[in-house]
Amino acid sequence: MSDRSKSGTEARRAAVALLDKVLGEGLLLSECQAQVLERLDPADRARAQRLTLEVLRGLDRADRILQKHLRKSPALFVRNALRLGTVELCSGGAAHGVVNDIVTLVSRHRRHGQLKGLVNAVLRKVAEEGPAEWARLRVPRLPKWLRSPLAQAWGNEAMLAIEAAHFHGAPLDLTAKPGADLSALGGALTATGSLRLQEAGQVSALPGYATGDWWVQDAAAALPARILNAQPGEQVLDLCAAPGGKTLQMAAAGADVTAVDISETRLTRLRENLARTGLEARVVAGDVLAQSGQYDAVLLDAPCSATGTIRRHPDLPHAKDGAGFGALIELQAQMLAHAWTLVKPGGRLVYCTCSLLPDEGECQIEEALDMFPDARIGEALQALTGIDPAWITEEGGLRLRPDYWPEIGGMDGFYMAELVKTVA
Repeated sequence: MSDRSKSGTEARRAAVALLDKVLGEGLLLSECQAQVLERLDPADRARAQRLTLEVLRGLDRADRILQKHLRKSPALFVRNALRLGTVELCSGGAAHGVVNDIVTLVSRHRRHGQLKGLVNAVLRKVAEEGPAEWARLRVPRLPKWLRSPLAQAWGNEAMLAIEAAHFHGAPLDLTAKPGADLSALGGALTATGSLRLQEAGQVSALPGYATGDWWVQDAAAALPARILNAQPGEQVLDLCAAPGGKTLQMAAAGADVTAVDISETRLTRLRENLARTGLEARVVAGDVLAQSGQYDAVLLDAPCSATGTIRRHPDLPHAKDGAGFGALIELQAQMLAHAWTLVKPGGRLVYCTCSLLPDEGECQIEEALDMFPDARIGEALQALTGIDPAWITEEGGLRLRPDYWPEIGGMDGFYMAELVKTVA
C-alpha cells in the first residue's frame, strides 16, 4: 500500500483535493474526479485514486489515531492531509517521504501554510506510534443510516463480515472477450469464470487493454448477462447500460444489442469500450420509460442505492445519507413494469441492482410476480457454475453479498432474477 515513488507529490495533492470534495461537499468521486485528475499523467492519476480510496476506507481508524495528537480539529484541508499521511504511515509508507511530502503540500497552501509545523509534529508522532495502534483498532463501521437496515436484513454477524469486506477493498475482475488469451495477466479464475487480479496497478497499462481483449467487470456484475444468456441474432435490449460491461458481454455473444442510458456522459465511456474491444451495439441516449418495441430479451440494471459496491466505492457512505432511496425504489418499480412490456411472449427479462437492500431486489421481484400474470421465474440461474445454492432466494433470485468469497477478496453486493414471459 505504501507509495515509495519520488513523483508522489502531485498524486497526494490530488488525493487531498478529492477528499475535500467528498468529505466537505458531499460529492461522489464519480462526480468530481475527472476535473481534479485531468492534468495528471496516467500513473499519478491511478496513484491519486488509490490513495483516496485507502483513506476513505480507513477514515475512522485515521481519525481515532489523530485525535490523540490534536487539541482541536484543524480546517478540512489540513485534516484531510493528516488523514492521508496517517493512512500511508500506518500502511507501510516510508516515514521520511510521506511526512516531507505532506508537510510540503500544507506549507504551499495559501491559507493554511502556517500549520506546517503542526502537521510535521503530528505525523512524526503517528510514524512512531500509529502502525501498532492501527492494527488494534476495530474495522470501520458503516454510518447508522445504512448499517441499521443492513443489519436488520442480514443479521449482525453478516454485517460485521460485510464491513470487513468493505475495509479490505476489492481486487480487479476482468471479463474476457471470447477467444482472448489472458495468460499474460496472471491472476486466477473465479468459480463463476471471471479473471481476478489481486494487485492490478494501472489498468490501461495491463496486457490486452489496448487490444480490447477484456474489460473491467466485477465477478458479481458479470452474472446478470450470463443469466440472460443472449444468443446469436437475438434482439436484446440493455436498459441503463452504461458503462457497458453487460452490453459488451451480450454483443460478444453475437446478439443484436440496443444499449440505452439516459446519461450521454456515461454513454461516452460505453462507446469507448465498444471501440476498444471491436464489438458492436446500437447506442441510444434516452429515458428507459420512453422506450418501445419488442425484444427477445431485456436486461434492466436499474438505478439504485449502489450499496453493494462500497468495497470499490468507499466514498458512497460519506457522500450519501439515505435520502432519495424511496424515490429510487419507486422508479425501479416503474422501470421494471415498463421493461416487461418490451419483452416478446416467450422472451425473458433479467432485473438486477447493485444494492444490498431487499427493497431494491427481492421485494421488487416478489411484487412483479404478483403484478404480471404472464410472468414466471426462469431457470437459467440453475445452469450457472460457481453458485452456492444458499445464495438463491425464496422467490428464485440470486442474492450476492460482499462477504461471500472472503478468502479471495469478496464480490460486489448484487441482486438479480430472471422473469420469463409465458405464451398465451
